[in-house]
Amino acid sequence: MKFSDIVTKLGTSAEINSLITNQLLNPDIEGMAAVDRATANNLSYIESSKFASKLSITNAGALILPQDRELQEKASKKGIAWISTLQPRLMFAQALALFYQPFRPSPKIHPTAVIDSSAILGKDVYIGSHVVIEKGVTIGDRVCIYPNVVIYPDVEIGDNTVLHANCTIHERSKIGSNCVIHSGAVIGAEGFGFVPTAEGWFKMEQSGYTVLEDGVEIGCNSAVDRPSVGETRVGRNTKIDNLVQIGHGCQIGQNCAIAGQAGLAGGVTVGNRVMLGGQVGVANQAKIGDGAIAAGQTGITSNIAAGAIVSGNPALPNKLSLKISAISKRLPEMYQIIKELKNKI
Repeated sequence: MKFSDIVTKLGTSAEINSLITNQLLNPDIEGMAAVDRATANNLSYIESSKFASKLSITNAGALILPQDRELQEKASKKGIAWISTLQPRLMFAQALALFYQPFRPSPKIHPTAVIDSSAILGKDVYIGSHVVIEKGVTIGDRVCIYPNVVIYPDVEIGDNTVLHANCTIHERSKIGSNCVIHSGAVIGAEGFGFVPTAEGWFKMEQSGYTVLEDGVEIGCNSAVDRPSVGETRVGRNTKIDNLVQIGHGCQIGQNCAIAGQAGLAGGVTVGNRVMLGGQVGVANQAKIGDGAIAAGQTGITSNIAAGAIVSGNPALPNKLSLKISAISKRLPEMYQIIKELKNKI
């Protein structure tokens, strides 16, 4: 595909190099690659001037650049075709879709699937081999259910949702439209509800609901638990990585991102546009305000204000946490100084 064709398909939202029509700067693009591994037939990107050094080492045939005149001039001198935009990484993601589309099987129902007669199936659904769909399930149009998925009774699944192989959807779960549940994920299993007694633990039944709003994605081997009462809810367009635990009764807002191995205890409230790094732990009933960010391995034991950036365990404002970390590396030296001063006294 000619680079000029890619530019046309990406639309008119970007500022395009006026030399793009020159055949010398209109290479054939066969695929996408990282900027330091790209070849003459690859399209890549540089996100900002922070990564300007990548331009000198790249062999890419074309680049998506920020609106930085110096970078653009350097790319032109190097004979690299380019397109400029305010969000190079976003445009790179959009360009990827021109070269790759995820595997999507044609609508059909495999003969080994076990589907209860009361289940309601929408139009153009795909149901793979050995899928089990219990009574009272409602499945929307164009839903794709890969092999070995198990859907418990009375589950609702919206249009265009994809359930990858070996995931499990428990009863009292409601999944919206355009969701993606990856392999091994479990939605709506019983929350960890046990009451201590003199004789041991008394099991509290989990009678609530689990709700995933439209556009939610759940990574491989993650779990979103069902509460004893009420609901566990994941807001629209929130993205959850692999190996994440969402405890019973959690309320997660819209457009959040939760990275791998994070764990939320029961009853946690997360606002909109919150970002939690890998291995973040959030204690029971904690509240995290809109737009807050927690760095990887942060331990959140109390409420976090909207817009706050925190790190460390327990969580502290990020700048303070970094100072403490820097000082802690000098503790042996400081201890020795104090010891010597004490001896002199």
